[in-house]
Amino acid sequence: MSGRTALVLGGRTGLLGMSLTRALEGAGWNVRPAGREDAAVTDPAALGALVRAAEPDVVFNAVAYTAVDKAEDEPDAANELNRALPASLGRLAAELGFRLVHFSTDFVFDGKKSTPYEPEDPTGPLSVYGRSKLAGEQALLEIAPPRLTIVRTAWLFGPGRRNFVRTMLSLAAEREEIRVVHDQIGSPTYTPDLAAHVVKLAEIEADGVFHVANCGQASWCELASEAVKLAGLHCKVQPITTAEYPTRAERPRFSVLSNAKFKAATGITPRPWAQALRDYVFQEIPPE
Repeated sequence: MSGRTALVLGGRTGLLGMSLTRALEGAGWNVRPAGREDAAVTDPAALGALVRAAEPDVVFNAVAYTAVDKAEDEPDAANELNRALPASLGRLAAELGFRLVHFSTDFVFDGKKSTPYEPEDPTGPLSVYGRSKLAGEQALLEIAPPRLTIVRTAWLFGPGRRNFVRTMLSLAAEREEIRVVHDQIGSPTYTPDLAAHVVKLAEIEADGVFHVANCGQASWCELASEAVKLAGLHCKVQPITTAEYPTRAERPRFSVLSNAKFKAATGITPRPWAQALRDYVFQEIPPE
């Protein structure tokens, strides 16, 4: 893939974007990380100028409004980044011919299944955040640029930015006990693994909607407990129910993502989340 150019929106400071930038550079791409610090990405004219100047073969959109609870009070801001931005990128992709790789979320589902969600399963978001992300997907599918990849993923942790795992470890280092929800089940995903898998999708020119996450499933409590154990911290992780930890936005109770379509397209089976978590804790979390 040497010589191909990737524009990574969110590539300078985003949790996923930074991992994407590193993965693409490692695969020999010419990478141009950019984001809201480089241009007003919600302004179609400014976004168009940014994209045209980059002359990309592929644009990876890792910019999103991800404050799930805050979105309940800021639906316009959520929709600006999660629906209007991808729609603008879709129109540019249709005009200029680059591949667009857009990221979405497990929160487009209602959580009523008991088996992992496939990309074709019916959606039913429970929150403003989930609805705004689904609206972004729908806008892109309606515009239908000829080279489009939508990647749904979930529960991201990784280097470079604060995330759930780092937060739990910080709390566990200071407290004798932390209380973590155990009745929400999802797919913990390590951003370097996700980035490598998504680069593969771009390289094979995969079109359509894919789910990409580390294998296996966990509750937030199980994820926190494993991280605390790996870090060697003497803190009890106490399971609680969603009702005991009310939040502004409703979360799906079960949102595990199936990697079957991704595996069929690439031949790759993502490793279990617990193996990836071990790498993160041992390599990325500084010793106390």
